[in-house]
Amino acid sequence: MVTNITSFGRSGLSDWLIQRVSALILAVYTLFMVGYLLFNPGLDYAAWSGLFSATWMRIFSLLAFVSLAAHAWVGLWTVTTDYLKATALRLAVQIVIILAIFVFLVWGIQVLWGA
Repeated sequence: MVTNITSFGRSGLSDWLIQRVSALILAVYTLFMVGYLLFNPGLDYAAWSGLFSATWMRIFSLLAFVSLAAHAWVGLWTVTTDYLKATALRLAVQIVIILAIFVFLVWGIQVLWGA
């Protein structure tokens, strides 16, 4: 039996829903980006900067970043609870994962909304 100390009180249904909603958001974002790149073959810095200076694109990108963080956490939490049976090791690995996801999320927000 695995001691469940890092689930934050979530249920399997909420994990399932987070995975599906975040996957849908990431799929839409990816399709948009691929479409934008395909329909703008002569893309230069000014056009790229113009796209990401629009508030709607920043919000869309922020939603994608948060979705990626949530999707990664639920997936990696599931893997660690399935395969790491020693509570101390699992907790240590999950803390490293949480810190890495947090750093990447903050970094992405800084790049997106920074000067």
